[in-house]
Amino acid sequence: MTIKKFQGKTKEEAIEKAKAELGEEAVVMNVKEITPKGLFKSFKQSTFEITAAIEEKESRADTGMALKNMQNMQKTHETINMAADEPISIPAVTAPAASAAIDQNKAEQSAIEFLKRNASLLKKEDEADQRIEEKLENLQSILEKQLAANGKKETEEKEPPKPETKKNENLSFIKVLYETLISNEVNEKYVNQVMDELEKVNWNGNSVDYILSNVYQKIILKFGQPTGIGLTGKKPKVVFFVGPTGVGKTTTVAKIASKLKVDQGKRVAFLTADTYRIAAAEQLRIYANILDTPLVIIYSAEELNNGIEQLENYDVILVDTAGFSHKNRGQKDDIQNLIRSVDPRYDSEVYLVLSATTKYKDLMEIVDVYKEISDYKIIFTKLDETTTYGNILNIKLYSGAEVSYITNGQNVPDDIELFHSQKIVKRLLGGT
Repeated sequence: MTIKKFQGKTKEEAIEKAKAELGEEAVVMNVKEITPKGLFKSFKQSTFEITAAIEEKESRADTGMALKNMQNMQKTHETINMAADEPISIPAVTAPAASAAIDQNKAEQSAIEFLKRNASLLKKEDEADQRIEEKLENLQSILEKQLAANGKKETEEKEPPKPETKKNENLSFIKVLYETLISNEVNEKYVNQVMDELEKVNWNGNSVDYILSNVYQKIILKFGQPTGIGLTGKKPKVVFFVGPTGVGKTTTVAKIASKLKVDQGKRVAFLTADTYRIAAAEQLRIYANILDTPLVIIYSAEELNNGIEQLENYDVILVDTAGFSHKNRGQKDDIQNLIRSVDPRYDSEVYLVLSATTKYKDLMEIVDVYKEISDYKIIFTKLDETTTYGNILNIKLYSGAEVSYITNGQNVPDDIELFHSQKIVKRLLGGT
């Protein structure tokens, strides 16, 4: 006898599978509905498992043979004339027929015992399945309790911490802010100013986010709102670019000229007074040819207004000057005379170009010297060559001058932008 289990979405489907494999004579011995377990049981459907059995072919053949012999015996009995006077002699059943009957009895008895044993096994399997189901139910119960406990814990964590704990956390955070600003080379004097201003707010009773937001906003306010080159409509506007040697003045002039002409559609002209540096005028001439703008070269302050008159039909004239050491008094006086010689009928402004890689002490001396020459706005270059931006804030607070543009590479016209205070402050506070 063969016994197998079959599963299906319905009881009928499982029975069909059993008959398809075992044949139409298969007998269903047990039907069990399997209900889904686990946290997602509500999304699953029950399945059905049946246990089916069928007798082996040899057993059926033996049974058929035995039944046939018994039918032959019955026919033999039916041929006896029960009314005869002579002694009746009933033919004995032949040994093979008797043997077949015995084998049939044994086969039936064996089948019954087999069914009993398998029924016992089925019962044990059902009990094992029941135990597994109980374990799964217990596991589910444990998981549900654990999830509930975690939810409660999260709720408790969201509850306001004790005042003393919150105060300690805020103190630790303020210390981290202090160290971050110092590591970005913000001068300690200005870091302390920020911390002193923070003392005026109730930081003990506020969140860390509030403290960070407060510091962020205060530093942004210190930088102020940057402005670029403003064209009022009066032509031409004369813009001077001054600063130490090697800070990238000529490249910066070319970048701004490209932005004004390409992005704003302004008519731009170049004028250079940098006759000290070898090939300085030639470098600017290359940019002028690329941008298709005129270039005028002057050699003294007296020639400035004459050069401006040649370009008076243009919207803006960008004047490149010679770089010099802030310790060189003679060159300082030359630049001062050049700027002051502009005819009052022309609007003019000055931009001091500084490198973000210069030491703070040197930057202070530079801005002091150029303050004697003229008021100015600041352009910081070479931000791509440093990982700290503290000097931008330091010089802004030290000089009081507006930070107008920043550059972060040599590419013309791409690597320049109007100063973005939010972006710099994020970096000062440890962001990216």
